[in-house]
Amino acid sequence: MRILALVPGGISDQLLFFPALDDIKRAYPNAEIGVVVEPKATVAYRVSKIVDTVIPFTFSAANSPSDWANLLGIVRDREYEVAITTDLSWKMGLLLWLGGVPARITYRTADAPWLYTATVPDPVPDSSTVGDRYQAQRYYDLLKAINIDGPMPDLAVNVPEKDVTWANALRDRLELKSGYVLMYPGADTGHIGSEFQYPLAGWKTLIADFRAKQPNMPIVLLQTSGSAVQVNALKSEDSQLMVAAAENLGQAAAIVAGADLVLTPDSYVMQLSAALKVFTLALFGKNSPTEMLPPVKGDETRFLGVASETGQIADIQPETILQKVWGG
Repeated sequence: MRILALVPGGISDQLLFFPALDDIKRAYPNAEIGVVVEPKATVAYRVSKIVDTVIPFTFSAANSPSDWANLLGIVRDREYEVAITTDLSWKMGLLLWLGGVPARITYRTADAPWLYTATVPDPVPDSSTVGDRYQAQRYYDLLKAINIDGPMPDLAVNVPEKDVTWANALRDRLELKSGYVLMYPGADTGHIGSEFQYPLAGWKTLIADFRAKQPNMPIVLLQTSGSAVQVNALKSEDSQLMVAAAENLGQAAAIVAGADLVLTPDSYVMQLSAALKVFTLALFGKNSPTEMLPPVKGDETRFLGVASETGQIADIQPETILQKVWGG
């Protein structure tokens, strides 16, 4: 069986689709699985062993007829038997219908549901509780159309061995023998502005408070392509800060895995931390913690979210964050 998932969005969206991919593979172990994703999000599949083929396609662009024709040709040539998509546009429905995919699945709220062979309810867009449904569970609901109905597995990633080796060597060089606090002061590449970034002054306050309360706990800044500017600015003013410069998603995951606490904006780093079961404190602007973080199980407080009242991460006061850290 050949199964194709078409998932618009960034790296976080791909990671949140991992539980669905995991259960597809469990139910159909011999299936060949392909995904169609934004070019910038293809890197997510470095930490997955489930997917056989990653096809880049710019969902967010004003695609030309030739762009759609190229994707249609791929779908036809590989003769996918099942297509599952979170893209609700009529163009995607038409493409999958023209591609001759026998089973075409999306949400009932799609622009052209009649172009699909099965649709499932999507409680988010029309619900009064928008933002209260865990996004990974929303994606997982699509599998009901192929007779997979949970319970949904936890979000998990597979870190390549060479990235684990790299992280171990870095920790040895930095002499991180007994844990560390990892701070990610940037945001996903392409997410610019106060909606996704916390200001440098706020990070300085957080760092100073951690130093005062936990003087023996090293503070490490995670540097990625999305956080280099912020990291360099903080490091230039504070020589005691350590920097872990990850060149790919696997290296970032391996550094996250060794932390005692990860402090991050709503980002793919937050999703990696959740997947690796690391204690996580995340800052939220537009999105809500219940939408983007795994639901609390019992008394577990492994994943905590601080939500801005204005929808802008920059408006969260450092005192509010620190109260959550030391109180939680």
